[in-house]
Amino acid sequence: MKKQITVKNVELKTFVVDILKNTGLSHENAEITADVLISADRRNIESHGVARLKRYVDGIKSGIIKPECSLTIIRETPVSLVIDGNGGMGQPIAYHTMRKCIEKAREHFMCFASIRNSNHYGIAGYYTLMALEENMIGISLTNSAPLVVPTFGKDAVVGTNPISIGFPAKNERPFLLDMATSTVPRGKLEVYSRNGTAIPDSWACDETGNPSIDATMVLNNLIARKGGGLLPLGGGTELTSGYKGYGLSAVVDILTGVLSSGTVGTDVYGKKGAPAEVCHFLSVINPEAFMGLDELHNNMDYYIQMLKNATKADGQARIFVAGEKEYEAMEKNKDTVSLQGKVFTILNEIGAEHGFILKESKE
Repeated sequence: MKKQITVKNVELKTFVVDILKNTGLSHENAEITADVLISADRRNIESHGVARLKRYVDGIKSGIIKPECSLTIIRETPVSLVIDGNGGMGQPIAYHTMRKCIEKAREHFMCFASIRNSNHYGIAGYYTLMALEENMIGISLTNSAPLVVPTFGKDAVVGTNPISIGFPAKNERPFLLDMATSTVPRGKLEVYSRNGTAIPDSWACDETGNPSIDATMVLNNLIARKGGGLLPLGGGTELTSGYKGYGLSAVVDILTGVLSSGTVGTDVYGKKGAPAEVCHFLSVINPEAFMGLDELHNNMDYYIQMLKNATKADGQARIFVAGEKEYEAMEKNKDTVSLQGKVFTILNEIGAEHGFILKESKE
């Protein structure tokens, strides 16, 4: 089996859309979900790309995920929303909510939405990008399954709980932070496990709380809930400031789960075979609330150039700004993406059940 297989983005999207439609999604929501997944692969975030398709299809088959997207507005003001996703696919739930936030921010300068009873929504940065495309400031947060061990603990209690924040610029690419509050997301361990590669000992710990380099063992422990898990941003000790990542993860739980009266911590994916009840927090801020778009654009260009033009360390040719590598990857992967051989095989195993085949690009 080849380690990497190249596929055309157009064909990959058609393949994913067709499978999702056959699984019960509407054409619109299948398109949204496929776009989120392929955007992750194009940005070289393969842990959150089409490798996740099997997880969604299995979730829908088992009844854990509802294929339809039905949003219920629990509370609404001119600048806020509390949404119940009713157990639907996370990508359409977040997409449609972000659209509502953008509309409100146009009229009232800002909007904040807390969402409960959803599912995994892909890369957090996708929804931040939606705001950036409208020349607005975007924020996207989500809680997740309890995969991360708190400082001084040995059992996973909080999620990887990613944070994404983006600011538009003029001549420079937008500033787009998209990061887990753990040292790495679970998907990164899955990539290493598939490749049979050891992980750094700052990424995860075993059931005793001691560092581990065995990705497969850590993943199996998490599945069996035997203890151990990922480490918070900063690592497993107070000396390396792991408490900061732990604190950030707790903040995400509060904004997503507490504010929506949803689930938090160990209650997310709390029961095997039951709905995940993931929670999100989305926000859009219109620059007109502060200074106007032109001034923000100029200020952001100035700041980004200051960062990039700082003196380089010995042997380093470049300083990157948040999102810059991913934007460059998007441009490079405009027409095709490279998938792990195992992922390509799994996709075609799913496709075979529906009569669809994903072909390798020979170009």
